[in-house]
Amino acid sequence: MRRRFILIIALAFALAETCFSGDEPSPQDPAAREQMIREMKELEKALGFRRSGNFLNSSDKIAAYYRCYYTGKLEIPSSYDDLQLKQTNQPACEVDSEKYDVFFYPIEAVANGKSPVTTSLQNSTMERLLVVVPHEDFHVHKNSEKLPASVTEAASTLIGFLTAIEFAQQKFGMASPVYQNLSKEPELFLRKAEVVNRYYPEFKMLYASARAGRIGREEALAAKQNLFARMEEECGAITPDPTSFNKCLAAANNAGLAFDYTYTKNYPLLYELFLAKDRQMRPTIEAIERVLAAQPSSEEAAIGAVRNAIEEQKRPASGPN
Repeated sequence: MRRRFILIIALAFALAETCFSGDEPSPQDPAAREQMIREMKELEKALGFRRSGNFLNSSDKIAAYYRCYYTGKLEIPSSYDDLQLKQTNQPACEVDSEKYDVFFYPIEAVANGKSPVTTSLQNSTMERLLVVVPHEDFHVHKNSEKLPASVTEAASTLIGFLTAIEFAQQKFGMASPVYQNLSKEPELFLRKAEVVNRYYPEFKMLYASARAGRIGREEALAAKQNLFARMEEECGAITPDPTSFNKCLAAANNAGLAFDYTYTKNYPLLYELFLAKDRQMRPTIEAIERVLAAQPSSEEAAIGAVRNAIEEQKRPASGPN
């Protein structure tokens, strides 16, 4: 533990020495981008991340990874794993949008352990770049693959935010715009998650009523449209605008909702853990690491382990008799 602490302090000084005098380079600057990614990976190493080969090189030939997610007009899966999927090499989706709800997603990065920096990631905001790198790198955790995406995406999302905030503080300083923007992202995503999580059960009940014949198809489709309109109005009211993610669904339909719900479902619980750890990045990441190290066998087991970690933090420390 002492050795890790020394490494983190040393890293802080190293980052300070290589700081761009408060300037924030653009992700489009290849040399600056490569330097930042190297430094980010040093921070990840100090935090105990598993080594990853992601983002070690850039590719001007890969704009993005194109995926078409789709599902029925009156069905809502609980995760992107349950959506139907077509991968394509073209920036277009050929799935019939009259028959299905479609979410075309040009993915900037995938957690395959060797993902390059795509041109879409190069052209993103600085905040987006700094969040995506640790988010994807944390996905290679040796125990995360055994859990459903609704757990791993929530954990990677929070850890991506917290690691990016730490990096921005060390690299650019707390007064920098990039740090100020990133410092708001965890709570802004919580607000989005609360909206998504509140509406998701309403869609489930609506579609269950349609399947049971309690309401007709046209009535269900009209109610669906009204629900999405209300949901878009609520998430659109979130301020300030986040800089590393969409505050509303990328696609205001069943496919977009199921996709985002994968990330939001368990995020409030992980955020509660963050609060229990006094909003401290390292204790939060260490607590999540301990949950994964215990190798929970299911989503329920992982949730239970996180709740136990929260309750343990709330218990008063026992002093000497």
